[in-house]
Amino acid sequence: MILGEGEYRYSIEENWAKLPDKWSFKDVASVAVDRHDRVYAFSRGEHPMIVFDAEGNFLRSWGEDIFTRAHGLHMGPDDTIYCTDEGDHTVRKCTLDGKVLLEIGIPGKRAPYLSGDPFNRCTHTALSPQGDIYVSDGYGNARVHKYAPDGRLLLSWGEPGMDPGQFNLPHNITCDADGWVYVADRENHRVQVFDGNGKYETQWNNLHRPSALYMPPGRCPICYIGECGPVLSTNRKSPNLGPRISIVDHKGKLLARLGDASGGGTALGQFVSPHGIAVDSTGSIYVGEVSYTAWPNLFPDMPLPDPLRTLQKLTKIKDEVVTTTK
Repeated sequence: MILGEGEYRYSIEENWAKLPDKWSFKDVASVAVDRHDRVYAFSRGEHPMIVFDAEGNFLRSWGEDIFTRAHGLHMGPDDTIYCTDEGDHTVRKCTLDGKVLLEIGIPGKRAPYLSGDPFNRCTHTALSPQGDIYVSDGYGNARVHKYAPDGRLLLSWGEPGMDPGQFNLPHNITCDADGWVYVADRENHRVQVFDGNGKYETQWNNLHRPSALYMPPGRCPICYIGECGPVLSTNRKSPNLGPRISIVDHKGKLLARLGDASGGGTALGQFVSPHGIAVDSTGSIYVGEVSYTAWPNLFPDMPLPDPLRTLQKLTKIKDEVVTTTK
């Protein structure tokens, strides 16, 4: 099966990740790729960080004694990885083999609900071109925090609401080479764009519950957006609402959409809940899904499949390959 159109066409690589016997991801909350195209799956199973090579061969795991509830990953430019732990309200900068270099937040201590203070169930992390650290603080706050590279809090912005600069669950965050900050304002169905100090610039609409963001390095990049499907009984099976992957240019113009957006599911070409995205040097896309968490809301009348797919690889099709698109 082929997803996408034009230059954004992908084949689905079934059973790409080769887990050790009797291991399970459970939910894969986020995914990242390093400069060697090794893939890091941040999961909610017994082994929080599971690392694969580009062919899906298991390399190692780590984080079993560190993380409480995986949520966000961001790959740094210096062979480090930033891990956002929703469960214990922290962001940790780690080496690629799991040594903690920096910890922001106090493990297990959450800020008061909607206080604006860091953190209450923080969601994701991004880096500015200068190495400043942005953290979206989303489930128990409506806030973005900016830290210096050494972990000093520099400023915060945002409050609950629907107006520009306000948030209704800031679920993901990314930053481009020019320093613009992009926030997936999930329950407001938009991505908001800010300058590096939190000044509102614009927003991208025509999205449904954007949960995952990924921008490749460089100026004027494209953005990969994971959109969650509807959960209300009245629109749960509505077409054209997701779950799906949307690819847009740096101004938010739609370039392609991937996935059967008629309520999602477990068949090829479908998603349950795309929660984290990364792209490797070949243009192939890795999608982490929180399928176990989302299933009861999306399919309340259907039994939970087990195992349930939570990590997919969409292999980029080279331009010279001619095939039918979906």
